[in-house]
Amino acid sequence: MQIDRLTKIVSTTILGVSIIAACYVFMNGYKQRNNTENAIHVTGMGTKDFDSDLIVWRGSFSKMNFDLPAASASLDADKNNIKNYLVSKGVNESEIVFSAVDIQKQFDDVRNGNGDVVSSVFVGYILSQSVTIESQDVNRIEQISREVSELINTGVEFYSEAPEFYYTKLAELKQQMVKEATEDARMRAEKIAEASGSELGNLKNAEMGIFQIVGQNSNEDYSWGGTFNTGSRRKTASITMQLEFEID
Repeated sequence: MQIDRLTKIVSTTILGVSIIAACYVFMNGYKQRNNTENAIHVTGMGTKDFDSDLIVWRGSFSKMNFDLPAASASLDADKNNIKNYLVSKGVNESEIVFSAVDIQKQFDDVRNGNGDVVSSVFVGYILSQSVTIESQDVNRIEQISREVSELINTGVEFYSEAPEFYYTKLAELKQQMVKEATEDARMRAEKIAEASGSELGNLKNAEMGIFQIVGQNSNEDYSWGGTFNTGSRRKTASITMQLEFEID
């Protein structure tokens, strides 16, 4: 009898604990569900048009000669002509950087009557060098890059690349845009809460989206990793902020 009574007590205790545990799980799940439902998810955007304040312009030149010293002398003459031309146009010498000289041996294939290559013949050395102009005088350097044919007409075989445009205050710009995107998201959340008859509560979560820079009035596509346009002088930057608010 005592064993049966003890068994009944244990069973009753286990049942009571089970009921309490089940209630806890149910209430906790209900609370979590309500926490998820009683929230607003919004996305705000910040955009800014700006002009680049730094230009990088690159070009290259080369010479070929069977005699290495002669090729080197010709290349050095072109280098001086390029430097003098740029300085005459108002470019500071400190903004002009020449790379090291690259030397390559050039060979021509010798073929037989069937068109097969049977040997190669050394025909000379090709010496090449590049120059980079980096300046905050964007107007001047951009104009020079358009008039580079003047240098080519002097006999210098100069291969010009398209200028690249950058902005040196990008970190400050990004901070301003994050603030703008956050304010835009909050305003959207307030309107949604007002329309639903609720009050906007505390901020629960905030995530910053990808920073994008495209040319102004362009049809460039945004990318998941972020677009960073360097070909346009005038650009448009944008960033998104995803916010989650509690609602009462």
